[in-house]
Amino acid sequence: MDRVAKIAVIGGGSWATANIKMLADNRTPKEIYWWMRNTEAIDHIRKYRHNPNYLSSVEISVLPQNISHDLAEIVSKAEIILLNIPAAFLKDALGTIHPDALKGKKIISAIKGFVPDENLIIGEFMHYKYHIPLEDIVVMSGPCHAEEVALEKLSYLTIASPSNELASCFAGLLNTRYIKTNISDDIYGTEYAAVLKNIYAVASGICHGVGYGDNFQSVLISNAIREIKRFVDAVHPIDRDIKESAYLGDLLVTAYSQFSRNRMFGNMIGKGYTVKSAQLEMNMIAEGYYAANGLHQINKTYKVNMPICRAVYAVLYEKHSPHIEMKLLSEQLS
Repeated sequence: MDRVAKIAVIGGGSWATANIKMLADNRTPKEIYWWMRNTEAIDHIRKYRHNPNYLSSVEISVLPQNISHDLAEIVSKAEIILLNIPAAFLKDALGTIHPDALKGKKIISAIKGFVPDENLIIGEFMHYKYHIPLEDIVVMSGPCHAEEVALEKLSYLTIASPSNELASCFAGLLNTRYIKTNISDDIYGTEYAAVLKNIYAVASGICHGVGYGDNFQSVLISNAIREIKRFVDAVHPIDRDIKESAYLGDLLVTAYSQFSRNRMFGNMIGKGYTVKSAQLEMNMIAEGYYAANGLHQINKTYKVNMPICRAVYAVLYEKHSPHIEMKLLSEQLS
């Protein structure tokens, strides 16, 4: 990479806005570009330096001319592409980009989800569909909520890549007074865990919505981390400590935090909302909804015992009663 890193953030939501803030607050020389689909939001940011739709308190330091809705233009100017679009919409958003346009670029995934129809995590999707070498792919995971980044509360990120040099380089672009980073080579485990924790956060919300208390929640989440371990060990069996913050820490903050949109979504489902009505009222993407289906399809191959994920799928996609499914689930946990 050049001395002055050129990095493009792709996406206009709360986590993308938080990423913009981290990169801007970090003192390493860099040039930041920002793509988002919403042209009205772009005009607002250029004029007022705040995202009108997400984390509106954050002051945006990106140069006005570096913010655009032209994806090809933004991609062409950057050497590092930070993907931050909901997984459900990534395939469509990148539809106009030819693999040659990404040749030689470093791809950072800040997305926690499966690509629908493909049932691939983002790193796999970019590797197989856009021919990006695994050594040029980085996965960024938590535990870290965008809302706390906006408030500059101390947060931790795990930066995973088969290339320790690339992981360290990208981590160096993020470290600030309030952002600490850890390096990992477990690109599969960290990304799968980041996806799965959203399903468990939905489960946590459903349980809360139907009336279960903290005692049951603790049992639910202790079983959830065991499910994560069984699955990632089946998919990518390496020596990993599931208690590290990239796995257990990310699960805990997503399952318990007041800022967790997946927990909020699950809570609404538990209280009787339909999936569609909950999505409309939230006006944000709960990745756990899509992840539950993706995981269900992928696990047909691996056949890992995952009763919590199965229960969430039954509620969301088979329209089973949340009360009945959580009761049946409670009899399987220990």
